[in-house]
Amino acid sequence: MKLSLPMLGAGLAVVALLVLGGLYSNKDSHVEAVGGIQKVRVGEVEEKASVAILDFRITNPSAYPYVVRTVDLILEDKDGKQTEGRVIADRDAKRLLDALPLLGPKFNETLMVREKIAPRQTVDRMISARFEVPKAALEERKRFLVRILEVDGKLDELAEKR
Repeated sequence: MKLSLPMLGAGLAVVALLVLGGLYSNKDSHVEAVGGIQKVRVGEVEEKASVAILDFRITNPSAYPYVVRTVDLILEDKDGKQTEGRVIADRDAKRLLDALPLLGPKFNETLMVREKIAPRQTVDRMISARFEVPKAALEERKRFLVRILEVDGKLDELAEKR
């Protein structure tokens, strides 16, 4: 049997359409968190200790709930060295903002462990953390990273754009 070029081309086109159809039908099953950092506030709590408060928007574009396992705030200095902050609990963040009025009010709820972000939902959240560095080190940073680990092991990062 002799194979002609038009038949080969038609066969490859059918295979390509099947592959693209499969990818398109599974696009909503990929659980991820996308978004961006909206506002960054830094303040000094001691001579060699400071806090950072980040407000961010996060979207779950998938058809399944996104369940948070852990949330971390990472400081990346101008040399690229990363330092993990000690995350502050939601009730303590409220007290912190009351004690340091220059940081402003609490705009959003803290993204909590075991929080579920519904399918195709967008939420505004915050994270606050203490760093054992002077306030100047936070101000001279390259960027902050919000690292969110989903219960099934998917790691997502929201990076500050400076």
